[in-house]
Amino acid sequence: MMKNNTVFAHVPYALVWHHLEMISGERINPEIAFSCESLSAAVPSELAQLAGTLADNNLKATIHAPFMDLNPGAVDPLVWEATLHRFNQVFDVAEIIRPTIIVFHPGYDRWRFGDKRQKWLENSIGIWEKMLVRSEKTGSVIAVENIFEEEPSTLRALFEAFDSPLFRHCFDVGHFNLFAKVSLEEWFAEVGGYIAEAHIHDNNGTRDDHLPIGEGAIDFDKLFGLLEKYAPGSAYTVEAHSRGALERALTNLSAYLR
Repeated sequence: MMKNNTVFAHVPYALVWHHLEMISGERINPEIAFSCESLSAAVPSELAQLAGTLADNNLKATIHAPFMDLNPGAVDPLVWEATLHRFNQVFDVAEIIRPTIIVFHPGYDRWRFGDKRQKWLENSIGIWEKMLVRSEKTGSVIAVENIFEEEPSTLRALFEAFDSPLFRHCFDVGHFNLFAKVSLEEWFAEVGGYIAEAHIHDNNGTRDDHLPIGEGAIDFDKLFGLLEKYAPGSAYTVEAHSRGALERALTNLSAYLR
């Protein structure tokens, strides 16, 4: 199995304890994904135990924040407040686990926000200002992931608003393949220099399959060439949904690692 401190594997927090022996034994750096439910149920003593086990095995961790129904750029103040509450809970967890990176969804898509793009940006900045104060205490990089973005201008506006080494981009190539209407080269020219992490999975352009590298239609030779050019040293997180898919994904990824 992969033994590389820049490579991580997606693991839901609810399943971490079930897979902890495998994670420790095979030295897999986890990207621990929290749903709203698992975030509410997280117990500080158990989080501390998990952090200790990872440290004892010289493993790093990243966190994927919850995203269902949340939106840092929400126009509805109640949704915005709920998002702020959940994001603060994420940093409560981060103060124990000490992840290198925390991945968040931006909540923007042009079909929902229409002419309220600027309002989304202003509201988003309001939340990220608060989260950056907390990230400075944990040392965790906030990485905002592309989801429905057809081009990167909204994300670039966010990154330019802060220009902080703790506020970066998580580039998800699977989402790019589904929704982007610009080329990989154009995307990287705009925001490639902000990338701190890449989510690595494949699909055929019709659904978010989370296939291992090489089992879909994505040009990974081009992707890794661009990552090497714009974001050398960035973290790679494999997002596989089964043990078998994870093993194939890590094997196929190894061909791109130096």
